Amino acid sequence: MITVDFNRLHLRPGDRILDLGCGSGRHVRHAGDRDNVTVIGVDVNFPQLKTLHRELTQDRACPPRKNRAWGIGAADAACLPFKSGSFDLVICSEVLEHIDAHETVMAEIRRVLKKNRDLVVSVPRFFPEFICWGLSKTYRHTEGGHIRIYRNRGISRFLTGHGFGIWRKSHAHSLHSPYWWLKCLVGPDRSDVPLVNLYHRLLVYDLMENPRVTRFLEKLLNPLMGKSLVIYLKKE
Repeated sequence: MITVDFNRLHLRPGDRILDLGCGSGRHVRHAGDRDNVTVIGVDVNFPQLKTLHRELTQDRACPPRKNRAWGIGAADAACLPFKSGSFDLVICSEVLEHIDAHETVMAEIRRVLKKNRDLVVSVPRFFPEFICWGLSKTYRHTEGGHIRIYRNRGISRFLTGHGFGIWRKSHAHSLHSPYWWLKCLVGPDRSDVPLVNLYHRLLVYDLMENPRVTRFLEKLLNPLMGKSLVIYLKKE
């Protein structure tokens, strides 16, 4: 489930990319599809990192590319183990809504990113997330879940206040919004609801096969109910 449009980022040979809060490594893998780049993924979930490492060391999961290098490690986003100006691109996808010290995290992102280079941030969009919170207290209070909902203007002020200039905004994953509304309506922890399971199969099919019809529907619906707000910025 790729949230970042790498075709808009104009990566150059030798660029270093940091995926902050890499999780299962979706953007580590996708960024690694480019030649002559170094991709670093960090997260606090060590078991997930172990799984990602095992997958990345298998050719079928991450085939060899020319002069491509990658690394993953456990790290606190509020205290990154990198020198200042280490990266040409930082990706922070679906992370800030989980973190209490988001001011400190943004200061760290600014520190490790080179001047005039790009940052991509994605957070849950207010409207779909607000519906989830309204439908389910369990979803809202899940341990390690979302502790805040960003409004468009609020997140924009927050990011520009840390010395970044916004050059593009978009929305993504509209087909996922109804799935989570259904999950919240019947109970996020339930796995015995046929309609929810059927919808999940549709999403898996969409991710694995990438059919034209679902790509068209998602692109059409993203402005209305895209689950993620994606913001492209440059360090000023």
